[in-house]
Amino acid sequence: MQPDNEQPQEIFEAEVIDSSVIDEGVFRKVLVRAGRVIAKPALEAFEMVLDTSTPAQARVSLLAALTYLIMPIDLMPDFIPIAGFSDDLVALTAVISLWSKHMTPQIKSRARRKLDTWFPL
Repeated sequence: MQPDNEQPQEIFEAEVIDSSVIDEGVFRKVLVRAGRVIAKPALEAFEMVLDTSTPAQARVSLLAALTYLIMPIDLMPDFIPIAGFSDDLVALTAVISLWSKHMTPQIKSRARRKLDTWFPL
């Protein structure tokens, strides 16, 4: 039972992003510059964002971490050798660990295929 002065909270469902909206070319350029170590969690986050079974709250926070990765100006500028992408890696791994229960084998597989295509061994 709610007190008289409190209103019930509304719950909204929203489509966070559609894969046709994302320019993979820009994303790929950043990841190629960042390297395979950064690309792995970034592609996992990317695939989680695109997966329709991922909850909206998770998609929004994952998208925020990916946006931080792509932004040219952030806490630790990316042009600084070695340390430049460390803050991006921390942001990505933190958000992925927060939503790890939604990381399906299919998402990991799609991310791995893309990683192996973009960074052949």
